[in-house]
Amino acid sequence: MASFSKCYAIKKNDFIKAGDASIKIKNLLKSTDIDPAIIRRVAVCGYEGEINVAMHGGNGKICIDIGENQITIKIDDDGPGIEDIDLAMKKGFSTATDKWREMGFGAGMGLPNMFKNADKFNIESEKGNGTHITMEFSLKGNI
Repeated sequence: MASFSKCYAIKKNDFIKAGDASIKIKNLLKSTDIDPAIIRRVAVCGYEGEINVAMHGGNGKICIDIGENQITIKIDDDGPGIEDIDLAMKKGFSTATDKWREMGFGAGMGLPNMFKNADKFNIESEKGNGTHITMEFSLKGNI
């Protein structure tokens, strides 16, 4: 597959459409000869990121860049930022509201799952300035 880039908008509290972009990304990747195990990891990370933006982040976007040797996913939002990234990265830590928990969200596994599934994971955030996540997935030997 030739190099390809695409971005999708994510809206705060839009749980009807949250997850649509990661499904589109997954379906795009399924139309290539990329290893299904890599596609699954990218889809998990995309979905977790989308849900986090919809719940916590304000409005944002998720972008995919497919290169010769790697896939890069970038998730950016204009939300309130993460006050304590180390705490947010702990399995089980959640700031989900009771309403979000009733919807099945808020287990505190979003960021840890993203970290676990990406080959490279970087998160930048500060209170009042949104959150910016970059994840890379190696394709060496897979396409």
